[in-house]
Amino acid sequence: MKMILKSWFFLGLALMSTLALAQNGTVRGTIYDEGTGEPLFGVAVAVVGTQIGAVTDFDGDFELQLSPGTYTLQASFISYNTLSLEGIVVTAEAVTVLDNLKLTEYTSDLETVTISADAIRTTEAALMIVKRNAPQLMDGISSAAFRQIGDGDAASAIKRVTGVSIEGGKYVYIRGLGDRYTKTVLNGVDIPGLDPDRNTIQMDIFPTNIIDNIIVSKSFTSNLPADFTGGVVDIETKDFPEEKTIRVSVSGGYNPSMHFNGDFLRAGTSGTDFLGFDNGFRDIPTKGVADIPQFADVVGNPSGERGQLYQRILRDFNPEFGGRRDPNAMNMGLGFSLGNQVAVGSNTLGYNLALTYKNTSEYFQDAEYNLFAKSRDIDETQLEPLERSKGSFGVNNVLLGGLFGLAYKTDLSKYKLNLIRLQNGESKVGVFDFENTNLGAVFEADQYNIEYSQRSLTNLMLSGAHFLKNGGWEVNWKVSPTLSTIDDPDVRVLRFRRPNLTISSEVGLPQRIWRSLDEQNLVGKLDLTNNHQLFGKTAKLKFGSSYVYKQRDFLIEDFQFSTGTTSFTGDPNEVLREENLFSESNRNGVRYNPLFIPTNPNSFNASLSNVGLYMHSEFSPIENWKAIVGVRAEKYDQYYTGSNQTQTIVFDNERVLDDMDFFPTINLINGIKENQNIRLSFSRTIARPSFKEMSFAEILDPITGRTFVGGLFEETTNGGTEVLWNGQLEATRINNFDLRWEKFLPAGQLFSVSAFYKTFDKPIEMVQFLSDPGAFQPRNVGNGTVAGLELELRKSLSFVAPNLENLFFTFNGTLTESSIQMSASELRSRQLTAREGEQVDARRDMAGQAPYIINSGIAYNDFVSGLEAGIFYNVQGSTLNYIGFGNRTDTYTVPFHAVNLSINKTLGQEERMKAGLVVQNLLNQSRQEVFRSYQAEDQIFTSLNPGTLINFSFSYSL
Repeated sequence: MKMILKSWFFLGLALMSTLALAQNGTVRGTIYDEGTGEPLFGVAVAVVGTQIGAVTDFDGDFELQLSPGTYTLQASFISYNTLSLEGIVVTAEAVTVLDNLKLTEYTSDLETVTISADAIRTTEAALMIVKRNAPQLMDGISSAAFRQIGDGDAASAIKRVTGVSIEGGKYVYIRGLGDRYTKTVLNGVDIPGLDPDRNTIQMDIFPTNIIDNIIVSKSFTSNLPADFTGGVVDIETKDFPEEKTIRVSVSGGYNPSMHFNGDFLRAGTSGTDFLGFDNGFRDIPTKGVADIPQFADVVGNPSGERGQLYQRILRDFNPEFGGRRDPNAMNMGLGFSLGNQVAVGSNTLGYNLALTYKNTSEYFQDAEYNLFAKSRDIDETQLEPLERSKGSFGVNNVLLGGLFGLAYKTDLSKYKLNLIRLQNGESKVGVFDFENTNLGAVFEADQYNIEYSQRSLTNLMLSGAHFLKNGGWEVNWKVSPTLSTIDDPDVRVLRFRRPNLTISSEVGLPQRIWRSLDEQNLVGKLDLTNNHQLFGKTAKLKFGSSYVYKQRDFLIEDFQFSTGTTSFTGDPNEVLREENLFSESNRNGVRYNPLFIPTNPNSFNASLSNVGLYMHSEFSPIENWKAIVGVRAEKYDQYYTGSNQTQTIVFDNERVLDDMDFFPTINLINGIKENQNIRLSFSRTIARPSFKEMSFAEILDPITGRTFVGGLFEETTNGGTEVLWNGQLEATRINNFDLRWEKFLPAGQLFSVSAFYKTFDKPIEMVQFLSDPGAFQPRNVGNGTVAGLELELRKSLSFVAPNLENLFFTFNGTLTESSIQMSASELRSRQLTAREGEQVDARRDMAGQAPYIINSGIAYNDFVSGLEAGIFYNVQGSTLNYIGFGNRTDTYTVPFHAVNLSINKTLGQEERMKAGLVVQNLLNQSRQEVFRSYQAEDQIFTSLNPGTLINFSFSYSL
């Protein structure tokens, strides 16, 4: 009996202890060195009046389990002033997060710093400290700001970073430099996006509650990849969420000119299109056929074995060539995410999961895609049309994304596993009026387009960080494989000549195109850091290596359809009707011709390897000065297997790029005052051609009618005696010089002035292919320079009146002047086609470099009420886009004045609900590119009106 009573007694004690522990609350925080912005290891955090305490780990993190109540905490560390935190409220079974705690170095006249808990939660002080002490020019936004402002994804958040603009709602550009000179990495690792030919990945797939911060580096240090010019955007996901988060979100978008439109165009779909991929509905009819029969093989014997195979393939083509009018719905999106950290013995396990689904549609009316050229008469300055295309098209885009992360932390090590899976499907259906006046072939036609593209990305990243007990060494390693695929199944284009509604080779025979791309990517990195003393001050020596391997298989299979003697009524869907097709009884019917047989320049295999080694040292040579000096070496090899159309040039795993380069970098920082810096930097970087650019591929965009021509193609004129382009594409070497003065003010305010200068050796630009109107090719052009000034300001209006302290004015302006020394062939072509009285300068603007960029706005932030609102303005100056050649003239973007309104509100006592409203393009501006020439009126190259989009979002945290 005594034994039973004793057992019940101890069981009761255990249950009471468990219940008490369950009723406790949790306090978590991170402590930084105010001087360096780095986390402090070994800080003692004590609860005043108790025996309870904790010690920060190598990430500067600490955790306390406390019963409900209000406490005062003290953080102390040798040679630092004690930090006292008053008014810390602990709630049962809840987490109290203390953001951005700072310890200052010990001073005799200041022994304890006391602050209130409320002040801690409403500041980005830690990020400002990191920015102030960073070895390179950088900007960024932290998770603290995400919580305050309520941005739902990374694309919404990063647009608040100075010097950053968002292209297409998801792609980042820095300082007006385009995709070639901007790079996006995830957790410090270069991964491809849904379009592996881009350097940037789309930002709207990352929900902000799994992001720790977003850092934008604008100057180079040797631990970064050398293919860096404008900047690098690093998205750092959370290791250990501060508190358990389960969030469900819903979003929508309405565009009055696009949605619920009865004229929206769509075509037949598969049963899985709503998930972003085709289920085989658009499979190529020749799938599994090793020896595809051609018409010449079977025309004399249509009933033979190959003739029967030919007819079976012909009849397996989907007969739909034109879309149908059908109303569309508004945009919608769903999101779910969760994250938490839990104790596993004496260690910690953190996890994050995020799922995203977006289904959007756009309907463009009066879209224009034109080609103009100079007149043969040099006295005539006005441009003459070659092709004109005007019409409408509908776009439906589906994105399905999943992100999963695990992190495990021991006393001296941390391991992370991240998995990303993205699936994207996009359909386009268009109807255009087409007019041709080129080469004497004058005609008008009705054009019909149907396209579908599906893209997928699967990325895995495994990383580890290890700290030695004495804090002298840190070892970081990362391994990240990625698989990317793009499939464009059954791209269709057809034209009927007006008024007789005939089809001929003159207007272009009907086409069906299947394109596929498979790419494997492997990245590995090893970084070692040694903390030591140099010149009596703390210093760091960093060195390490990286390895990148990429391999791509690319294939286009292109079919044309000769219509024989068949006559039509103008219905695009009648062309492949059974009664019109080639057969034993109708040998003059419609038949197919596989253009990729017997040779196919659009089939290639390419690979690259890049081995990098670096070393740099961070030290203080004299008082108030910091120097970061380093060098990076990269051995880069790119290989290509493929041939040109005539097979006169055949590459069999040919090395097309073989570079061994050294990239020195010097960054000097003078802390003239505690909150002011002067920065000077110099670095050498590189921009390399992509797989697509270093190929013989010819890739048609059927809607615009424009063709991308690979850089390996040679172009000559005058019967081959004059070489316009030699087909030898090379990497671009860049020298970068930066000077910045920056001043950091309280409450996240900032004022800085920057100057930068860049030299480009053989920059790559897109040039119009003279012998093929509407074709564009990447080529190295003459050497160039870019000089610029940048002003950044974020200032509260409290200096006007105290009650305006929550109203902020933001401004980021960049003014640049670019110049390219034209190649001899380009200069000669411009001189030969100069207008009467025109003086041709040997220098011109650099393609892709905006002459000015303005980002400005007025924002209201009230963190107590949870309201954030703002109106923002962005414009980019007219920018050279495609380079003219011969009688083809340059194209320029037209400034797009974007005015956007944003409102975010946190709702409820526990701030679990967030609502947002964003109105884009309030001025209803059109996006246009124009042909521009001496004393000529601008003529439309491209014109699209995106309309005014009203986005709303709502999220609830459980």
